Amino acid sequence: MPGMVPDDVYALTGATDPRVSPDGRTVAYVVWSIDKDANEYRSAIWLAPIDGSAPPRQFTSGTTRDAAPRWSPDGERLAFTSKRAGDHMQLFVMPIGGGEPSKLTDLKEDVTDVVWAPDGTRIAFASRVPDPAYGVEDDKRRAPRRFTRLHFKLDTVGWTGDRPQHLFLVAVDGSAPPVQLTTGEHEESGPAWSPDGERIAFASPRHEDWDIDHISDIHVIDVSGRGEPRQVSLGDGTCDAPSWSPDGASIAYLFAPGVFDDPRHGQVAVSPADGGDRKVLTTSLDRQCAPYPVIREPIWDGADLMFAVEDRGNVHVYRVPADGNGKPELAVGGEACVTGYDAAGGAIAHTLTTSTAPAELFVGERKVSDVGRRFIAGRELVEPERFTATSRDGTDVEAWIIRPAGFQAGTTYPVLLNIHGGPFTQYGNRLFDEFQVYAGAGYVVLYSNPRGSSGYSEEWGRAIRGPVAEGPGWGSVDYEDVLAVLDEALRRFDFCDPERLGVMGGSYGGYLTSWIVGHTDRFQAAISERAVNQWVSMWGSSDFGWDFKGYVGGFLHENLDAYIAMSPATYAQAITTPLLILHSENDLRCPIEQGEQLFTTLRLLKRDVEMVRFPSESHELTRSGNPVHRAMRFEIILEWLETKLKKR
Repeated sequence: MPGMVPDDVYALTGATDPRVSPDGRTVAYVVWSIDKDANEYRSAIWLAPIDGSAPPRQFTSGTTRDAAPRWSPDGERLAFTSKRAGDHMQLFVMPIGGGEPSKLTDLKEDVTDVVWAPDGTRIAFASRVPDPAYGVEDDKRRAPRRFTRLHFKLDTVGWTGDRPQHLFLVAVDGSAPPVQLTTGEHEESGPAWSPDGERIAFASPRHEDWDIDHISDIHVIDVSGRGEPRQVSLGDGTCDAPSWSPDGASIAYLFAPGVFDDPRHGQVAVSPADGGDRKVLTTSLDRQCAPYPVIREPIWDGADLMFAVEDRGNVHVYRVPADGNGKPELAVGGEACVTGYDAAGGAIAHTLTTSTAPAELFVGERKVSDVGRRFIAGRELVEPERFTATSRDGTDVEAWIIRPAGFQAGTTYPVLLNIHGGPFTQYGNRLFDEFQVYAGAGYVVLYSNPRGSSGYSEEWGRAIRGPVAEGPGWGSVDYEDVLAVLDEALRRFDFCDPERLGVMGGSYGGYLTSWIVGHTDRFQAAISERAVNQWVSMWGSSDFGWDFKGYVGGFLHENLDAYIAMSPATYAQAITTPLLILHSENDLRCPIEQGEQLFTTLRLLKRDVEMVRFPSESHELTRSGNPVHRAMRFEIILEWLETKLKKR
């Protein structure tokens, strides 16, 4: 059976966003797929009985993109968002018994964060509000954008300073158009209704200097729109994803402490709904309890709160007593990554992916959906093997190795050392198309969670802070850790060819790739993608470049030398490894000038370098970019590796 090939991108699929009906008898969830001919992602909403008494059935057509199923309080209707009526996700409501969906919005931007009022008569949601100048179609006549705040753009979203996200209310019977509940230059997200239906909690940075730090708070507003929002949390960190207790007395939310003090574990916290002292419920885990991107808000299940946790390459679900009188306990575990979860009416459902299977819907241990059956049956997906390497200072580093598809004992294969982004993220036990495509092309795939990663202790994640603050900074022990993983693999696995070594990574992984080839020539090929290469220019060109004070320990204007010293471009003259630079032209996180910086220097030095630019793509090309570009990217990478490694 063949391994995965670039065109298999179009066969990817999965289940996500499960929502249990209020009576606990039915679960709604989303099944996504890719339309190759249209070069589009498709998704449909499905329903399945919790008790397994009948097979799942498709609820919406899925001819475009249907998402975010949300049950009405009486369980008789589903609200969802869809692109069936145009270019933007609009809000629809449909009876569970079937029939035509009612369209409730006709906005100029996507509808997100949909939540029903407790009495089922209204729905709250979030959407961006564009400046009237967006109505001028001729850019040659359009007024210039004028910004006085730093938060004026965001990767994958575009300009935000003149189209902030606000909260809306709309009547479910369609008797009136949506009413905007919040206004101003601040952005709001995560609306949550109080049980009495009179207030909405939401997350927003609304303090005076909201644009030059990353403090955000939980606020509460009266649904009548009278009066200003009232702050509930304490203004000392990042608060997100609020969730009211069933009695209306408390609000749970995700909380990351500290300001310009990165990284810190996200925690689950509870505050009185009227404000006051905060209880943090999850510090005893010493794990990241707010995986990025956020899966969902903490959910109430009786007197407990359920939440997601990153742990050694896995994403699990835990529960913890909301009153603080108890320790967090595992609810959904295993060598796997949970991608969605819900609980209602005594039932718990979740979606979960493993290293060789796309995400499926589960109720307890029972698998409900089987959307990935055809994908799995059609190709060899190779199971990774976990091992441990010892870094130069004696630190143990967790790592994985994937053998090539069609592996034959006694044969040696070229090795690809992969480095994840972040750096405060983790490689884990989920189906990762990257690794399976490389294994399918005949490469050993090697990856790890070096210091700086999430999924381990907070001390582990903070080990590469600096060099202005405590810690040695990026390109220090993380560099030593990934090379130790390579050394251990070469020692332990005789099928790894030490003369055919490649290193690659994206975002922070691209940074460390560029750093590695500027500090060693032991690799025969390197691929640096959407990387930070020059911190001095990244500082002002990125949507969040200035925020890296939280890692470095100082702003650029406070310590220019530190930023120059930690820039891979500073060491470009030492790069002799053939280098492929991949970048997206609409990347606002690591703007394309970051790739151009390194490419320009290496070409002037007449080094073996190529730059590939993807139009109409953002920093998220490899995860949610246009499917045709994802396939093209794989083809370009494999062509490069074929020339530089296989033909050596």
